[in-house]
Amino acid sequence: MAGCESRQATSNAGGKKGSGADKMPEKPKVALVMKSLANEFFSTMAQGAKKHQAQDAQKYELIVNGIKDERDLARQAAIVDEMIAAGVQAIVIAPADSKALVPVLRRAKQAGVVVVNIDNKLDDQILKAEGLAVPFVGPNNLLGAKVVGDHLAKSLKAGDKVAVLEGIRTSFNGTQRRLGFEQAMKDAGIQIVDSQSANWETNQANTIAASMLNAHSDLNAILAANDSMALGALAAIKAANKTADVQVVGFDNISAAQEAIREGKMLATADQHGDQLAVFGIEVALKLIQDPNAKLDDHETPVDLITAENLK
Repeated sequence: MAGCESRQATSNAGGKKGSGADKMPEKPKVALVMKSLANEFFSTMAQGAKKHQAQDAQKYELIVNGIKDERDLARQAAIVDEMIAAGVQAIVIAPADSKALVPVLRRAKQAGVVVVNIDNKLDDQILKAEGLAVPFVGPNNLLGAKVVGDHLAKSLKAGDKVAVLEGIRTSFNGTQRRLGFEQAMKDAGIQIVDSQSANWETNQANTIAASMLNAHSDLNAILAANDSMALGALAAIKAANKTADVQVVGFDNISAAQEAIREGKMLATADQHGDQLAVFGIEVALKLIQDPNAKLDDHETPVDLITAENLK
C-alpha cells in the first residue's frame, strides 16, 4: 500500500515477523471493517468515520472496507488479513458474526494490531477461550429493542398477536434485539406467534413477512430487528392490503424508515447513531495505539427511540 513504510522480518525470541507495533509511523493507519455496505446504516457509518478523519487528518489515516453480503464471513475475514498485511496499526470492526471472526482477529492481535469491536459484540466465551481482550464500543441492543417494543405495546392490548423478524442468529446484536422484543411483549401480555430470521435483508424479510401474514390472518404487528427488514415487512403488508391492520417497528433509523414513520406507515425505530458509532470506536483505537496498556473497558453508546413525535 502506497505510503506504508517497508517492514522486514525481524528475528526475536518468538521468531515472529515485524508488525505494525514494531515501529509506530508518524500518523497511524486505522482500518474500519464493516458489514454490508448495501445497508444504509453502514454507509452512514462510513460517512461519519470519513468526516471525523477529515477533521483530524493530522492525527491518523483511515482505510474503509465493507462486504457486499452480511453473510460473507470469509470475505470479511480476508479483509482483516489484508489489513494486517497492509501494516495498519488498528482495526475497528463491526463483525458479521460474533464467533466466526474471532480467529482472524486473534491473528491481528498477535501481529501487534489494536482491535476494537463496534456494533455487533464478539462472543465473550469465544474471546475467553482464545485468550483475547477486545473492547466493545456500541449500544445496549437489548435495551434499545425493549424500548421500541414497549412503545409498540402502548398501541396494542393484552392478547394481541405479533411476529418477529430476527437478524442473523449467530450475531450478538441480533440475539439481543430479539430478546428485547420478547421481554417487551411478555411484559405487556402480547403473544409472539412467529419468530424467524431474515438475515437482516429486505427481500428475505418481504418473503417471510408475507408467509407470516398468510399463516396468521389476525396478526397485529411485526417487530423487525433492523430497518431493512422492516421495509420488507411494510411491502408485504401493503401487498396483503393490511396497512391499516398491522403495525411495524424497526431498529437503526435509516432514512427510508424515517420517511415511513413520517407517512404513518411505520410506528417507530431505534437510533444507535450510526454516523458516530465508528467514530467512538476509532477514538478508543487511537487511545490504545498511544497507550497499549490502557484499560480495555467496554464503552456503551447511546440508543434512542424514534417516533413521529420526535423525528426531526
